[in-house]
Amino acid sequence: MATKTAKRPSARERLLAASDELFYRDGVHSTGIDAVIEKAGVAKGSLYYIFGGKDELVAAYLRGRLERWRERVEAAQAGTDDPDAKTLAVFDAIADYVSLPEYRGCPFHNAAAEAPAGEAQQLAIKEYRTWLRGSFLQLAADTGVSDSEALADALIVLYDGALATAGTAEPARAAAMTAKRIARLILAVAKASSSA
Repeated sequence: MATKTAKRPSARERLLAASDELFYRDGVHSTGIDAVIEKAGVAKGSLYYIFGGKDELVAAYLRGRLERWRERVEAAQAGTDDPDAKTLAVFDAIADYVSLPEYRGCPFHNAAAEAPAGEAQQLAIKEYRTWLRGSFLQLAADTGVSDSEALADALIVLYDGALATAGTAEPARAAAMTAKRIARLILAVAKASSSA
């Protein structure tokens, strides 16, 4: 009887896994491509053939982080159709995320704060911010408030603040739970203003 051997991940998958770990843990700017290719166990030429260079690899890393974050938020929202509950669930997702032992801040904020940023990296960060704004605009519109843009803007500030504060809060999830309480109040005020 033949035994099946596990298929080794492709060079692309190994590069993405290595960059995800190293860029997030050590920073995009301070992690050189040599460290990534060593961790991935691939030849330097593979990185350039697959991604064209570090900038595209950073962008792919950030896009992978965005996809996983979107899935995490959607999973937190899955149990409800209520727009208020869906909005508050975003802060539950943040609380779970920042409670992970490997949490080192928002990968998008971290990458944006580091210099120099390449064109592909900036585009990936912009895609994240576009998704974030679009998500909160839709959630705000779904609540039926008259000024959904103002509500979305307030929620984004809370979101960003929760992620930034979590790095120094004890416990880390306290920042997200505080942001959730404030979001609940903002939702109530926005609804009251709309009905007045």
